[in-house]
Amino acid sequence: MTAGPETEPVAGADSTAPACIAAADTWETAMARQFVIQLANQPGELAHLTRALAERGIDIHDIASTSAGTLASASITTSDDGATRDVLCDLGLVFIEGSMVVVDVADRPGGFADAAEQLAAGGVNILGALVIGRRAGVIEVAFSVDKEGAALTALGLTGRPGLPM
Repeated sequence: MTAGPETEPVAGADSTAPACIAAADTWETAMARQFVIQLANQPGELAHLTRALAERGIDIHDIASTSAGTLASASITTSDDGATRDVLCDLGLVFIEGSMVVVDVADRPGGFADAAEQLAAGGVNILGALVIGRRAGVIEVAFSVDKEGAALTALGLTGRPGLPM
């Protein structure tokens, strides 16, 4: 896996991935980050990850997990991006992280597809997606993306106060 111009480096045990670097050296943002973490699809892997975060006093704000075959992944947002990055590096896990763009998506068939297609048309890669809220007719989705500015433009969110989260 390679990193794009605005994508954070892949980190972890993968021999093609760069070594973990101190947060101050490469990540410069106060905005919350979304981490997409590769795990083995076996009992205890998610428990091990979440316990390691808890032992460092890191609160998980949002989490989703899925698996296919021998691999699983977890998408998380936390109370401390730098400490989360440190834990993931210490565990030797392969992960990517991206800027979060929070979008209100129509809660109807094709609503999510519309947003995903807008991002694709803008040349934006979706690194992860978390449903973080729901209200009448709307799903609030936090997309983790490789190009935050392009994502905001593609979704028509530039210049709107309060976005992204």
